[in-house]
Amino acid sequence: MLAALGSHVLADDGFQPPEFRPLWPEGAPQAMGDAEADKPGVWVYPAGENANGAAIVICPGGGYAIHATDHEGVQPAKYFNSIGVTAFVLRYRLSPYRHPVPLMDAQRALRFVRSHVDEFKIDKHRVGIMGFSAGGHLTATSVTHFDGGDANAADAIDQESCRPDFGILGYPVVSLTADFAHRGSGSNLLGKDPTEEQLKSLSNELNVTAETPPLFLFHTSEDTGVPAENSVSMYLSCRKAGVPAELHIYQQGPHGVGLANEHPALSQWITTAGTWLRQNGLLVSGTRQAIQGEVKLNGELMKFGTVAFKPRNANAPVAWAMVSKGKFNIPANAGTVAGVCEVIVTNMGAVAPGPTIDDAHTVGHDLVFHVSEGNNTVDLNLTDKN
Repeated sequence: MLAALGSHVLADDGFQPPEFRPLWPEGAPQAMGDAEADKPGVWVYPAGENANGAAIVICPGGGYAIHATDHEGVQPAKYFNSIGVTAFVLRYRLSPYRHPVPLMDAQRALRFVRSHVDEFKIDKHRVGIMGFSAGGHLTATSVTHFDGGDANAADAIDQESCRPDFGILGYPVVSLTADFAHRGSGSNLLGKDPTEEQLKSLSNELNVTAETPPLFLFHTSEDTGVPAENSVSMYLSCRKAGVPAELHIYQQGPHGVGLANEHPALSQWITTAGTWLRQNGLLVSGTRQAIQGEVKLNGELMKFGTVAFKPRNANAPVAWAMVSKGKFNIPANAGTVAGVCEVIVTNMGAVAPGPTIDDAHTVGHDLVFHVSEGNNTVDLNLTDKN
């Protein structure tokens, strides 16, 4: 039995579906019919009271034939909510729809989010996209095929940019031309006889430019359905183009693991992605600041170690650097935003042919520094009693 509850439906097991928002309430362009499959939209997962202004559109996989909405959509959305990110799980159109329809749906979702920043309390400059498998291909396409919006469009949503501010790709289909390409996804997206030009245009390792946003990728070595070479090729293309990117390849796990619940190693990927978001300054507003300075121990320049500036705002990135011959330099793109930070200095001894200290250890305690807008110079004269 189903009981009506406002605009939602509550099942016997207590499950209440989230709010679904159609991307084109009056009907999607190129729609083939009037069924749910012809009506792209997003399920909205608000971050609630801990919202930090970041948002993510999630594209479940399924070979452009089905949607793995639960384990590649809803469950990641819940994690992102836990770190203050509002999530939108995308229902994009599948085969027999062909390219560019799925991309149109993903781009429209990004524009939709940016056009509703007040409603969802979102910073339009911190809107990203993620996807798994074929949804990862849609994500890879979205981060390499975008525009700034049409300022003259009659539809206010179409005035917004569809360029993501970041991308997260889980065991993604990337190439449609390489030996490791996933042919099924290509056929469902382009039909049985695509041209070489079509295949290359959607082999996204070939389309990375300096304008591609920062990317986080993860894969497994045991994935035989969509081999890890897909993620490797995308990462290498980012390296070549100067795009910030982070790649994790886990030894164990088949294709389609989702969050890999309870796997000791593989389940860590999602929290690692959350840390990556933080360290890229995507969970906080404000401009990152450069910090430089000098560290002395017992009156002499510290030979070798590290310094970290840990903001009291847990969403802000930690600024970190190696210290060599007493000097450190943290450029703005690795710095933190203005605010109060705990300063932690670690003495690692020296680069020497034999041991010089018993172990790495923290020196100085209760050190605090207020990072400001502009120049930040920190000179520390500490005592090391070890």
